[in-house]
Amino acid sequence: MNASTLGSILKHGAAALTLAGMAAASAAPAYWSPSWMASTQPIWGGDFVLPSGLPFQFNQQTIRQVARLSIGGAKLRVVISNEGGTAPLYIGAARVARHAEGSAIVDGTDRALRFGGQADVTVPPGARLVSDPVDLPLPALSEVAVSLYLPKPSQPAGFHFDARETAYVASGDLTGAARMPAAASQWSTRVYVSGLIVERPTPPATVVALGDSITDGNGATPGANTRWPDALAERLAPRGVGVLNAGISGGRLMKDGMGRAGLERAARDAFAQPGVRAVIVLLGTNDIGWPGGPFAPQEPAMRAEELIQGFRQLIAMAHAHNVRIVAGTITPNERALEGTPLEGHHSAEKDKVRQAVNRWIRESGAFDAVVDFDALLRDPARPMRLKAAMDSGDHLHPGDAGYKAMAAAIDLDALLGNDSK
Repeated sequence: MNASTLGSILKHGAAALTLAGMAAASAAPAYWSPSWMASTQPIWGGDFVLPSGLPFQFNQQTIRQVARLSIGGAKLRVVISNEGGTAPLYIGAARVARHAEGSAIVDGTDRALRFGGQADVTVPPGARLVSDPVDLPLPALSEVAVSLYLPKPSQPAGFHFDARETAYVASGDLTGAARMPAAASQWSTRVYVSGLIVERPTPPATVVALGDSITDGNGATPGANTRWPDALAERLAPRGVGVLNAGISGGRLMKDGMGRAGLERAARDAFAQPGVRAVIVLLGTNDIGWPGGPFAPQEPAMRAEELIQGFRQLIAMAHAHNVRIVAGTITPNERALEGTPLEGHHSAEKDKVRQAVNRWIRESGAFDAVVDFDALLRDPARPMRLKAAMDSGDHLHPGDAGYKAMAAAIDLDALLGNDSK
C-alpha cells in the first residue's frame, strides 16, 4: 500500500467517523422528568366546615392557571386530570406559554397543546391524560401559563384547594389571548391541570414533599413561590433535581381529610413519580389536631402509638420502592386559628401526643434522615408556639420567613444519599 492510498483511507475513514459521531449526537437519549405537580383532592360537600371555593360548573369559558417549574427542559408536556369527575371532560382547545405577570403571557412563547395529534380531547371520568410534547425551551424555575377552553358544561375536577396562585376565568375561547380581560373572574383553587413534565438529557431525579397545609404553603404570599418546597427547588435546581409539592391542605397520614390519607396517596403522589429519589414527609398535625375540633368533632383522640405505626408503614413502603424517606418533626401550634370558627386544633393533651411523636421521629432511627422543623420554628420562651418572626399570623402555619428557613434546614446530601455528593 503506497502513501497516497493510505492517506485516502485515513481521510475518508475520518470523515465516516465524524458522520457517525454526528449521528450518535443527534440520537442522544432524552428523558421525561416531572417538574411540577398539584395533588388532586375529592371535592367535599357543602356541609364541610370549609367551602371548596369552586363554581358549580364551567361552560363556554377559558381557565388560565399559572405554575412554576422546578427543573427546566427543552420540551414540555402537560398533565390534565379528571380525577374526581363523574362525567367525561371535554376540552375544546388548550395552549401553554411562558408566564409574564398577572394573567399575561410572554410574547412569542404561546404554543397549542395537542393530544394524540388532536386539538381537542375528552378525558374519561377519573382519568389523567398527558399532552403531546411541545417545543418550548424552559429554564429551571420558570413559570408557565396553561389555558383550557371548556365549550360544554363541565363540573370541576382534578381539584386542588389551595393553589397559592390566581386562576383566571372568562367567557369564550381565550386560550391564545395575550392576557385575560379585566372582567375575568379570579380564584385561588386549581382544576384539571395536575402536572408538568419536561424533556431533559439526563434521567429524572425527583424529590417529593408529602405533607399537609404547611407543605402546601398556607400562609405563604400568594403568587410569590415562597412555600418551603419552592425554596427547596431553588436549592436543588443546580443539581438537576426536580421537587414536587405533594402537600394537601387538611392532609392527614392515617385518615382521609381534605384529601386522601397520606398512606393511601403516597403510592400515586410520591412513589409512582419517575426518578423519585427521596420523599420528605411532614404529616401528623391534622391527625392530632382535628379530632374533637370543628373538622372532626366525633373522632376519638389520636394516640401517639397509632401515628407512629402509620409512619412505620410509610417507611416500609418507601424502602420497598428503594426510595429514601426523610421526616420533618411536627411543628408547634399553640393558639392555632385562635378566635376563628376553626379554633380547636391545639390543646395541652394534643401537644403531649405531638411531643411523643416528635421524640420518636428524632430518636428511633427509623427514617433515613430527620429535619427538626419543630426545633427550628418554636419560640424558645414558649416552645409550644411558633416564633413570632416565623408565624404567618394564624399560629399554625409559618409565613414566608418560616418557609425559607425550613428549606434551608434540609441537608441536601442527607436527603439524596451520600452517593450524590
